[in-house]
Amino acid sequence: MTDSNLPASVRHSAAQQSSPTLFSAVGRSYFPIAFVARMPFAMIVVGVLTLVVAGRGSLSLGGINSAMVGLGTALFGSFIGAAADRWGQRYVLLIVGILNCAALTFMAWVVFSPLPDLVVFIAAFAIGATSPQVAPMSRSRIVDIVMSVLPSPRRPKVLNATMAYESAADEVIFVFGPFLVGLLATFFTPVAPIVGAIAMTLIFVSAFALHPTGRARATGTSSSLGERAPAKDMFTGGVFVILLGVFGVGMVFGSTLTALTALTNDIGRPEEAGLIYGVMGIGSAVLAISVALFPSSFALWARLLCFAPILVTGSVILASTDSMPVIVMALLLMGTGIGPSLVTLFSLAAERAPLGRSATVMSMAGSAIIVGQSVSSAINGILAEDRGTAVAMAVPGAASAIVLCAGLLNLVVGRRDDRKAAKTSRQRVTEAEDEI
Repeated sequence: MTDSNLPASVRHSAAQQSSPTLFSAVGRSYFPIAFVARMPFAMIVVGVLTLVVAGRGSLSLGGINSAMVGLGTALFGSFIGAAADRWGQRYVLLIVGILNCAALTFMAWVVFSPLPDLVVFIAAFAIGATSPQVAPMSRSRIVDIVMSVLPSPRRPKVLNATMAYESAADEVIFVFGPFLVGLLATFFTPVAPIVGAIAMTLIFVSAFALHPTGRARATGTSSSLGERAPAKDMFTGGVFVILLGVFGVGMVFGSTLTALTALTNDIGRPEEAGLIYGVMGIGSAVLAISVALFPSSFALWARLLCFAPILVTGSVILASTDSMPVIVMALLLMGTGIGPSLVTLFSLAAERAPLGRSATVMSMAGSAIIVGQSVSSAINGILAEDRGTAVAMAVPGAASAIVLCAGLLNLVVGRRDDRKAAKTSRQRVTEAEDEI
């Protein structure tokens, strides 16, 4: 992205200072708006589950609808990111935001209507397919602005800190989202979480779309050379292991919440599931933010292999006990592993996104979270109902193992693709210099 492609406010802020900062470039309102705007995305899986169970009286039907939300996101999330790369985030976000509100409104009505379950499935699929990809688009904006505005020596450190913040924000949102759904459903009606998601989409997603940083196209560092990588460059082993790892993190989120719901329901206090689940988010958010303090010598591949085993260890402890104090300690341990792992995965995504494809790759990674959450919620809900709570408590261990496998695969596939990408990048720069 060249300076001429940036919003006027961004270029003006940068010009006012001899050494611009990220905050001066994006403005004070950006991060609060971007934080709240991603809340509806974190509410929809649990919100749809809660609404369908209340309206249709079937836990398995609710789980299947949650999976339909994930399926819609999986199939259309990357296309939304690709559209943002091509036409800019502003118009894409405004359009999908309106469509998503319409799908949520339809779901709130159809669940209590006499229409068959198939129509409810279609509504759930539409909700997932039109979900605004705020988190990945926020990452894409930040990457583009950092690479375009900040001096080269400061870019790696600022990018690392920003990815740490973005992942910590995701952690908080994906923990607080289900808690907010439970709160609204308990004190009002099961429709209240859907209404809340509609209101936040109309207000905050629209505000995020209309923010000055949303004017620019997410063209990444390629614009300086006038290039945009072909779509096939996104389908590499290095990108696949990132998606696998993020999918595993989403499965940890969904399976852990479902398992804790089954556990607290067994002891007659189901309303406490969200509070206990929040313990994992505390450790996760703190450690995710702390990643910004890691030295550059602590390579991304090493970070993933360092923290993924901690996540696995915590999930094994969670599956092996029914003592609430031990469960809380296990959740804290899982949080210390999952936060840095998610930060690292998105940092790798920022590095491996092909030229001009950052929003697409980030959307693919963001979709992988919601898909993992949806799939594991549906599967673990069925297991908890048919096989018991003990079996459901073991599923987070399997999900954590997926994250560890992604870290191990990244050693082989990811580093090979990184070398190949670096060679290709050098060739392109040399060709561009020769033409000049």
